[in-house]
This record gives sequence, structure tokens and C-alpha cells, in this order.
Amino acid sequence: MNTDPIADFLTRIRNASAAGLKMVEIPGSNIKRAMTLILFDQGYILNYKFEDDNKQGTIKIALKYNQSTRVPAITKLQRASRPGLRKYSGSIDMPRVLNGLGIAIVSTSKGVITDKEARKLNVGGEVLCYVY
Repeated sequence: MNTDPIADFLTRIRNASAAGLKMVEIPGSNIKRAMTLILFDQGYILNYKFEDDNKQGTIKIALKYNQSTRVPAITKLQRASRPGLRKYSGSIDMPRVLNGLGIAIVSTSKGVITDKEARKLNVGGEVLCYVY
């Protein structure tokens, strides 16, 4: 049993990327689906597929690499808020990752969105992770 599903999600992607794998399978959940959609929309992953084969389903993610150098598109995945120490941020104090080159994934009342969208919608929330 996993106590922190978001950390498990990030660790599986980080490990598969470091190993140079093309595909990674992750047990599904609603927040993981939302995070996968954000990573796809921002161009950090190549493709994804949601499969509802059992009660929770699985998410298959195709990782993205530079074609010539084989460097992963995701260079860093860092968990910000964790079960022992939650990190909340208002819309004004929303963190900027690499001065706007990376993204922070935030869980808000409007759903799971990026830091840029949260600033635009003027909402705050729990900062889940940083991606760059």
C-alpha cells in the first residue's frame, strides 16, 4: 500500500526517465490523470493512455526525449507539498519555477492546474510539484 500516490507518480516517471525507458505504467487515480494531462499539454511527455482494466485503472505514459542527444524532456521533478508538510500558496505568492521556464502543478478549487493558470484565474492552492 502506498501512502503518498503523488510521490509514487513522480518517482516512477523520474526513474523511467533516468533509465531511458520509452513507456511507464502507473496505477491510476483522478489526481494522477489531471497531472498527466498537464504534463502532456505543457510538452513534457509524448503521449498518454488511460486504461480502465481493473477498479482503479492504469495510466501508460510515453516519455519524451531529445531525438539527437536522448536527453529527457523532464530534467527535474520535485515534490513540493508532502503529507507531513503541506505547502499552500496564494495567487500573489505563487512560485515561479526557473523564472517562468518550468511549471508548478497546483491543486486549487478550480481543479489541478499550472501556476501560470492559477495566477491568471487569481486562485491559490496546494503546490504539488515543480517540473522543469
